[in-house]
Amino acid sequence: MQSKTVLVPNISCGHCVRTIQTEVAELEGVRRVQANEQTRQVLIEWEAPATWEQIEAKLVEINYPPAQPNVSLA
Repeated sequence: MQSKTVLVPNISCGHCVRTIQTEVAELEGVRRVQANEQTRQVLIEWEAPATWEQIEAKLVEINYPPAQPNVSLA
């Protein structure tokens, strides 16, 4: 099983949390989705056939895209 915690800046209320948890949990292979309104973090645990790419695409589709990590262009 794989897991990832991401920052989702668009989380602003309990409805956002419920939407994320409901929509992402519908993907086959997703075992756990735990979103936190205060920290705006989402923990997702999954196994095949789910992939991170599918999970990220679902978050983007429902307008809760994860923040991209800071990338240095040095």
